[in-house]
Amino acid sequence: MRRMLAGRIIALGCVSYAVDAAAAQVVGQSVRELSSMNVLNWLLALAIVLGIFFACVWMLRKLNSGNGLASTGKMHVVGGVALGLREKVVLLQVGTKQLVLAVTPGRIETLTVLEGDECLANTTRAPQSFVDTPFAQQLMQALKGRSGE
Repeated sequence: MRRMLAGRIIALGCVSYAVDAAAAQVVGQSVRELSSMNVLNWLLALAIVLGIFFACVWMLRKLNSGNGLASTGKMHVVGGVALGLREKVVLLQVGTKQLVLAVTPGRIETLTVLEGDECLANTTRAPQSFVDTPFAQQLMQALKGRSGE
């Protein structure tokens, strides 16, 4: 037991001597100064990394947008009703058909398909005329009154 304790003390002394010698060498070396060129290099590297990151994000958005039905306006969600925290019923318009879907975290199931007169809502998207609103009518009257003066 005493031999092991003596061995440990000698080992700690050797390690301590090695650490002191290494510290003395480090102190003897000059410390490198921070120059404006170093800061410029760091900023340039950061700009390059951020540029690559934003380019990847942009490419992912372009790839995920796709050329499917949603991008052509042929499919859109008409409405939905939440049945619970994670379950809902969704009315989806696809062309002239309407699909009633049950949506849960694990699956999407078609409840029924509606066509023609069975459709629940008139979802033909006519361009909305802003002249039909009361504010637009009052504005037009005010502009006509001003131009008549």
